Amino acid sequence: MTKRLPATPSPGPLEEYAACFDDLFAQVSQRESLRRYLEGLLLPMERNKTLTGLANTEPVEGAQHASAQKLQWFLSESTWEPQAINGRRLEMLMAYEPTAATAQGVLVIDETGDRKWGSKTAHVGRQYLSSIGKVDNGIVSVETVWAGERLYYPLEVEPYTPKDWFEGGKQDPAFRTKPEIALELVTRAVDSDLPFRAVVADSAYGENDTLRGGLWQLGVGYVMALKPSHAWWHTEDTPGSVWELAQMAPWQPDDPGDWLPVERQFRDGHVETWWALETTEGPYGPEQGERLVIVTTDPTTLPDLTTWYLITNLPAPETKRAQQTALFATDLTELVRLYGLRIWIEQSYKQVKQHLGWAQYQVRSDIAMRRHWQLVCCAFSFCWWALDVEALGLDRAQPPADVVQPAEREGEKKSSDTQHASQLARRPASSSRLARAVSDAPALLARLVRQAASAPASWAA
Repeated sequence: MTKRLPATPSPGPLEEYAACFDDLFAQVSQRESLRRYLEGLLLPMERNKTLTGLANTEPVEGAQHASAQKLQWFLSESTWEPQAINGRRLEMLMAYEPTAATAQGVLVIDETGDRKWGSKTAHVGRQYLSSIGKVDNGIVSVETVWAGERLYYPLEVEPYTPKDWFEGGKQDPAFRTKPEIALELVTRAVDSDLPFRAVVADSAYGENDTLRGGLWQLGVGYVMALKPSHAWWHTEDTPGSVWELAQMAPWQPDDPGDWLPVERQFRDGHVETWWALETTEGPYGPEQGERLVIVTTDPTTLPDLTTWYLITNLPAPETKRAQQTALFATDLTELVRLYGLRIWIEQSYKQVKQHLGWAQYQVRSDIAMRRHWQLVCCAFSFCWWALDVEALGLDRAQPPADVVQPAEREGEKKSSDTQHASQLARRPASSSRLARAVSDAPALLARLVRQAASAPASWAA
């Protein structure tokens, strides 16, 4: 068998990480482009993460430069499979105890919309874009993310194709709504035996009966938000929306009524007392198929930013339903913890997307777009992979034999007086512009970990 030609190595731990994917690329030019693409994504945001920016060429004239053309070919015309790369990335995350998903975490459903001009790019259309908060021309993707108290990472992403792309519009058999795409992604996670306690999502998905019904059929627990206006059939003299229930429930500091205090401990050490109200109005209740829980920091004013209206199929402890279902019995404190993990999406995930250039691709085809997204996910996961586990007080487990591993570094030592060894290049960089590709990524993740929404909970799995 002909020996594979080596690619020009990346600096430090990035080379070890990239080498884990080498067997998925048939040509040395592909392995070379993988390293250059990841290096460009991980560099600081002094330039946009467009192809010319990644190749370090001029924005316009530089598009014809050989380095930019190689990356363009790598995305648009090459032969590698983005799903294979994603599978290997997740294998690597699951192989080590510090980054492996656990049953205490959640599976987050989210969507991202980014502005794109023109009409020829795949999946583009006039639709609501979450990144700008209004309807405009752009592309929307649906993602699943695994999240725990300490870390989070993307699992899969699928683009949403607007109805105008189909001959039959929304009635076309190939058309999929965003909740339908989300259910497909959750099904894949369940089929792969990914551990998680519940699916969490905002009201865009919580209000969808088809999605919730599909999760019921999968036997998956969920904690999802509802709109304050969410209503049900009711008689004229009874409350008929979640907002009405919250308004009508009395609360005083010395007499909270049916509101129960829930303590949330944040990673910086401070503790906040939130208040939770579980209702038995309408079709909801501890002995019903779904529970309705209102959570807020102030029951008297119900501030918009810190008030959650949650629906869940997880049973309450010590109820008949808890004995009749395989889903975990979950008290109010745990429900708040589970939905609170969604804060990774709101505070951190979008920041990292912006840092790594999620929407800054300059390609039109579906396959090129998917490849770019998977490379961004690889760059993001490298941050966790390279983060100094000793700084977190964790031990790296031995990876399973079926995960391709790079050769062990020779002569590498960790010094006790080094605060963050993973931020230092293990060998000289091939050029000055690549040096910060090693130092910037772990430092970014270290900041995000310190800003986590809640501290680990002490409870039995």
